[in-house]
Amino acid sequence: MYSLKTEQSFDSAHFLSGYDGKCGNIHGHRWRVIIEVYDSVVENDGQARGMIVDFALLKEQLKAEVDALDHCLIIEKNTLRLGTLFALKDEGFKVVEMDFRPTAENFAKYFYDKFKAMGYSVREATVYETPTNCASYYEV
Repeated sequence: MYSLKTEQSFDSAHFLSGYDGKCGNIHGHRWRVIIEVYDSVVENDGQARGMIVDFALLKEQLKAEVDALDHCLIIEKNTLRLGTLFALKDEGFKVVEMDFRPTAENFAKYFYDKFKAMGYSVREATVYETPTNCASYYEV
């Protein structure tokens, strides 16, 4: 079995609605995202001969996903009053609304699902929200 890992990072703010503690307030992270894909065979010919996928393509696809979340406020849908949300957007702030609470665990599954939908066999997606704290998602 062959596997490849690539990594990208992004900076964003978030808060955990309903959380009783510091993370209930808006704060930022330098998120690191690592995606690992696998296959039992490598390509036999062409540009990708000897590879399961060209690293350049895998890196480009992960970069596109994390760039969509870079330098913004990530919120769970319906956790800000509409007036607050409209005011932030009216001021020109980039606000990204997710269908989930923006935790490292949920982001790990989010990236896993994104790459699975692209047709990859994904072994694991790992998201660091600090240099020493991460969450991973994989299926058994």
